[in-house]
Amino acid sequence: MRLFLFFTGILLVLLSCQKKHNFENFTVDKSLPGNDTILLLSKYPELKLYNSEIVESETRTAHIVQAASYSDGFRKGTFLFDDYKCKAQYQNDTLTIKLNNNNGYFGNGILIKVFKNHFYIKDIDPKTLKGEEKFIKSKVFSQKLILNSKQFTKNDSIYGFIDYKCSIDSLVDKHFKGYFKTIIQ
Repeated sequence: MRLFLFFTGILLVLLSCQKKHNFENFTVDKSLPGNDTILLLSKYPELKLYNSEIVESETRTAHIVQAASYSDGFRKGTFLFDDYKCKAQYQNDTLTIKLNNNNGYFGNGILIKVFKNHFYIKDIDPKTLKGEEKFIKSKVFSQKLILNSKQFTKNDSIYGFIDYKCSIDSLVDKHFKGYFKTIIQ
């Protein structure tokens, strides 16, 4: 009996340590490259978030607005962020899309993993320094991803729309919404 309880306890610990991802299906909209917001991105230069940054794209890669609302019982407030960039990499069978505004000292954004018509989102920890990749736990309320295609390869152009709502902790709600485009590395 003790042996059964011991193995049951170990199994429960292993199952509770597994990472949980909110997998969803993404939508395909082949008309995304002609979207007004996507077309406007091509008319503006890419953001330079810090002086020594090497800008990888000549034109803007994302127009995303994040509203972060907080309430601690005494105070309420909302912060808006709109200085995001998009990078995408294709490795094995997984497309990784990073929508971030890291300025060398801290970052704020999301990482989207796309594979086999599914995706999940991880929130980038705001305390992430340049060159680091840390994530923060979140409770997802809703998430929607629209891409211009189901299949991608390196050097393809990718166009997308994201609408993501979550709670970072019991104090901060995050709404991340907008369009992005880039070339897959």
